[in-house]
Amino acid sequence: MDDIEEKEMELFGKCPFVTTQKLISGKWAILILHHLDGQTKRFGELQRNLGEITQSTLTKQLRYLEDEGLITRTVYPEVPPRVEYRLTAIGQEFHAVLEQIEVWGGKYIRTLKEGN
Repeated sequence: MDDIEEKEMELFGKCPFVTTQKLISGKWAILILHHLDGQTKRFGELQRNLGEITQSTLTKQLRYLEDEGLITRTVYPEVPPRVEYRLTAIGQEFHAVLEQIEVWGGKYIRTLKEGN
């Protein structure tokens, strides 16, 4: 681990920017949170929504988000097994952030199209 990574780990849970950056730094984290925003979804639905994500990558990202308390995983005792994912209360609070990311992203795309 280099000095920068060590410093970031020291600040995780203390600095809001470092903590948030670490939580959503995975390539798929924001998109997963977006697709679960206000919805409960099964693994296959998420995989279809995300397109190019592999099963193992989605599994790892879902486990990470679950471990960090942003999503919950509910397993139903059925055959075949049914597993559903949804945002936790703190995960639902990320909705406002997602809205602002969408607004800012739209502005940035327009700027790119205008050539500025």
